[in-house]
Amino acid sequence: MNYDFREIEAKWQKYWADNETFKASNDSDKPKFYALSMFPYPSGAGLHVGHPLGYIATDIYSRYKRHKGFNVLHPMGYDSFGLPAEQYAIQTGQHPAITTENNINRYREQLDQLGFSFDWSREVRTSNPQYYKWTQWIFIQLFNAWYNKKSDKAENISSLISIFEKEGNANVEAACDDDTPSFDAATWNGYPDTEKQEILLKYRLTYLADTEVNWCPALGTVLANDEIVNGVSERGGHPVVRKKMTQWSMRITAYAQRLLDGLDKIDWPQPLKDSQTNWIGRSVGASVTFNVLDAERSRSDQDGVLGNDVTSSAVEPYEIEVFTTRPDTIFGVSFMTLAPEHELVAKITTPEQKAEVDAYVEATAKRSERDRMADVKTISGVFTGAYAEHPFCKEPIPIWIGDYVLASYGTGAVMAVPCGDQRDYDFAKHYNIDIPNIFEGVDISKEAFADKETTVIANSDFLNGLSYKDAMKRIIAELENIGHGEGKVNYRLRDAVFSRQRYWGEPFPVYYVDGMPQMIDLEHLPLQLPEVEKYLPTETGEPPLGNATEWAWDADKNEVVSNDLIDHKTVFPLELNTMPGWAGSSQYFNRYMDPRNDDAIFSPEAINYWQDVDLYIGGSEHATGHLLYSRFWQKFMFDMGYVPKDEFAQKLINQGMITGTSAFVYRLGKKLTLREINNSDSSKKREDGRDNINLRNQMIQDTKEFEDSIVKDFEISKTVFIPSFQGEIMKLTPFETSYRLQNKLLQYLNDEDKSKVLNKECFIDISFEPVHVDVSLVNASDELDVEGFKQWQPEYKDAEFILEDGKYIVSREVEKMSKSKYNVVNPDAICEEYGADSLRLYEMFLGPLEQSKPWNTAGITGVHSFLKKLWKLYTNGSLSGAEAEPTADNLKTLHKTIKKVEEDIENFSFNTSVSTFMICVNELTSQKCTSKAVLEPLAILVSPYAPHIAEELWSRMGNAGSIAEAPFPKFEEKYLVESSKEYPISFNGKMRFKLELPLDMSKEDIEAAVLAHEKTQAQLEGRTPKKVIVVPGKIVNIVG
Repeated sequence: MNYDFREIEAKWQKYWADNETFKASNDSDKPKFYALSMFPYPSGAGLHVGHPLGYIATDIYSRYKRHKGFNVLHPMGYDSFGLPAEQYAIQTGQHPAITTENNINRYREQLDQLGFSFDWSREVRTSNPQYYKWTQWIFIQLFNAWYNKKSDKAENISSLISIFEKEGNANVEAACDDDTPSFDAATWNGYPDTEKQEILLKYRLTYLADTEVNWCPALGTVLANDEIVNGVSERGGHPVVRKKMTQWSMRITAYAQRLLDGLDKIDWPQPLKDSQTNWIGRSVGASVTFNVLDAERSRSDQDGVLGNDVTSSAVEPYEIEVFTTRPDTIFGVSFMTLAPEHELVAKITTPEQKAEVDAYVEATAKRSERDRMADVKTISGVFTGAYAEHPFCKEPIPIWIGDYVLASYGTGAVMAVPCGDQRDYDFAKHYNIDIPNIFEGVDISKEAFADKETTVIANSDFLNGLSYKDAMKRIIAELENIGHGEGKVNYRLRDAVFSRQRYWGEPFPVYYVDGMPQMIDLEHLPLQLPEVEKYLPTETGEPPLGNATEWAWDADKNEVVSNDLIDHKTVFPLELNTMPGWAGSSQYFNRYMDPRNDDAIFSPEAINYWQDVDLYIGGSEHATGHLLYSRFWQKFMFDMGYVPKDEFAQKLINQGMITGTSAFVYRLGKKLTLREINNSDSSKKREDGRDNINLRNQMIQDTKEFEDSIVKDFEISKTVFIPSFQGEIMKLTPFETSYRLQNKLLQYLNDEDKSKVLNKECFIDISFEPVHVDVSLVNASDELDVEGFKQWQPEYKDAEFILEDGKYIVSREVEKMSKSKYNVVNPDAICEEYGADSLRLYEMFLGPLEQSKPWNTAGITGVHSFLKKLWKLYTNGSLSGAEAEPTADNLKTLHKTIKKVEEDIENFSFNTSVSTFMICVNELTSQKCTSKAVLEPLAILVSPYAPHIAEELWSRMGNAGSIAEAPFPKFEEKYLVESSKEYPISFNGKMRFKLELPLDMSKEDIEAAVLAHEKTQAQLEGRTPKKVIVVPGKIVNIVG
């Protein structure tokens, strides 16, 4: 019987689907286990072999837990809202829903062929109205909630209104906007309804506010930080600028401390925890306010004339608030830096500095926050012309702007202490700003001093002689005493912008009455996306929903109606923005528990049974995005009593990445340069016989000599690809590459220039660039199918390839697997040639789950051969009717395999299990094992990894139903206990033969048995040994 994997895999995939083998129950006597895989966006490209890595690992563990007697929930769905489908709609006019449906069908086909044990009855799609109904519902719950710092939890907004009505907000401790006014009960009760709503927006957990955002004009939408790469949009590479827009935001900052504290309760990778810890960025220090000196003071300071009669902030009563972790260094402040987008910049900049400041602000707006944070080398800034007043010594402090300060971090302003901060130090040195030294006995002539533990403050008035800790206490007390600051805990975390100017996203369940947002009642949800003629923003700059002609809310009929009916009495405009991509992915794990419930996001029975996710395997790229927002929403849901746990996943494992091995060819530049050679050394030879000109390499590059050596430039009309020199071209210097190609490039020169090259008077200097090649055009020997390449890229159909020994050998480089790099390996092709079980085993065999590893298709043949050997073990044994009782060796092999595989799975060391299976099958084959008592449990062990072949073998051994329900084999230590020992028998220290004896034999019995053995008699030849040395369990040595 041949191993027909195609027939076997199709058969069992159909069986699982028809019988709903992996359907989980919300009501079971079994212990629950909830395994969660990453929530995929269904792209048009489908899956490549890197995508299933985490899915396979989760599937192995899910199948294992099912064998161990658990009721396993292992669902799958699609994060199906996304910018790619919308961009395709803009380009083609095809509705994103059609594109998304086609992409999902493709994903489903691929996922099915890999044999995953998903419960497809629970499939969800974020773009399905019956799903985003509950995203809208959560948004409404957040809108109707505030964060009470006294109870340290979210509460319904009605409780806050009740407090306002009774006593105002003087005693309210809440997470709210900084500019929230103070009022008593009488004032509140006298406010008109619109003003009450405006104030409540300052407390709500989701609120409208003018926010600095990443705006991409080409895409017509706001982008999240993780959608920007190197200052441009990840999709399309379009410029991104910073601008203020009225946006919905989520008050995630209210949960900053709880998000930090919660990390101690969950079993997540430490690097991921560190990412979230750093993103939240808790700092302990002080808030300090500096008065801005009036314009007259600023101008007189600029002119170098300072009078004693000038007062602070009499004309322009502005204040700059800073948060600092080192208020003890306040006497070392020699300048202040504001974020270029800080609201005070335009107000305090002097006329003389306005042009320079405006230009700097405009340039900064074109850089993303992420780029500005990452750029630690560039020093740039502009003086505003304004000054602040030191709160203690009253000295003027120049106010600068610099792009290293972010408006979204802290207060958007820093007090710069160059003697104590290296970045401030470098800035001060660069712009020749004073660097006062406030540290006793410290030399700051070359660098700043930042060691808090050894700090002794000097030149700081009342702080002189104090240590860091003592100075901190004293300065905070003094700041509070003079009304210029207070001790404070600050967080880097900012509230999350929740609006996107896109069509293909969840509509907000919001309409506007007198400019104030109103929520649509749950009974009228979902509010579904309207049809639009085009998916671009409107001509007046409104989001794409502004193109909808029926996008108004009739508050009497509770339905969407024509925009023509808007009268602001009973019919009102609806919100035009949509929710961001992370909205739908922040509660999907809970919706999986009860996905067909139309009356609630989940029933109490479902949430109380499943509780939370037991295991989540996913990528680390979502650390500060989806995973952080999910934790935030989970904590909110916990506060409101909807969920029993305030963390959604107990254990999380970050899978590594399967990288691609890209292939490159090298396109010669159109311009060649003929350069003169200095012939003074040209007659000399290297030891390897090559001309000395090759030694000049980098020595003549970037020098005047090199520039002056140009004889002429000339262009070649055709496209030429130069050889990769057996893939080593990138290891060569530019000069060496040029030199190696001299003779091959002579054809492009006239006779005179050719003669100069041949006579070593000149050489041809070239440039070239690497070009990605589709890896399917390259064979296992790295040889390029040149004609196939020309057909693949018609622009190169007439290109000339300079070959090596009649071949073009590409160079290789390990990169992220991506269709843009043409290094994608399609799992369909692998499954067709080797089968899904081979793919599953190979991806695990590549290395530890958490590590990145390169894909090499040639390596899959090894695991495929193993599966054929496994098949042969059964078909030559119990399946052929030659069944036998297990031998001691059979049982020993089986039970050491059970032990090792169970340990590996529990420790997520899936790669070593594959090796264990190979050893086991080799041993059982050599033992000629045909016992069902051994082969049946072995099939169960293999089943989580290679489920199709395991199901087939299980069935052929006469078992009914699916192997997925079979109990996991129990390890029994007794089969590994050795009952005998193979002793090496030595004569005068030289081993002559081996003899197996029972381990429980006495020393005397061992000696007698050895002496009586025929091989011993032959060695002794009638002699009586002088001595017999017996070490029980180890050796026997006969002397004499």
